[in-house]
Amino acid sequence: MIKCAGWLLVLFGTAHTLLALTVEGAARHAGEWFSGALWGEGFSDMSPANSALWLSLESFGPPLIVVGLIVLWLDRRGIAPPPFIAWTLGIWSVVDAVILITTPWPLTLLANILLLVGGRRAARRGTPRLTQTRSGMP
Repeated sequence: MIKCAGWLLVLFGTAHTLLALTVEGAARHAGEWFSGALWGEGFSDMSPANSALWLSLESFGPPLIVVGLIVLWLDRRGIAPPPFIAWTLGIWSVVDAVILITTPWPLTLLANILLLVGGRRAARRGTPRLTQTRSGMP
């Protein structure tokens, strides 16, 4: 379950980023991104290049890929991911569903449910969780 959740997160983040860059055409603004043309632009009056940047590289896609890879990394080492990952992403998924019902939020919600259930099963089996010691280090 945990592995499936990790792959869902990686898949969703990758698909969002790549589709924004290709199908939505965000990549055609790369020249402006790297020329400094966006420096000083605000959010209230976004240019098409700035909007394309926030739809693709500055979106939730790349961080979601990283979270998914961390979940997979932990799973490969036999460590159950901490529940706050699933709860935080779950809250984000529900807020996303309320704001934009037509987004594919059910995929992230499914990944969150799989993470929570997989984490509880792992805890029952005695799989270690990442915990903090008094020094703050695992």
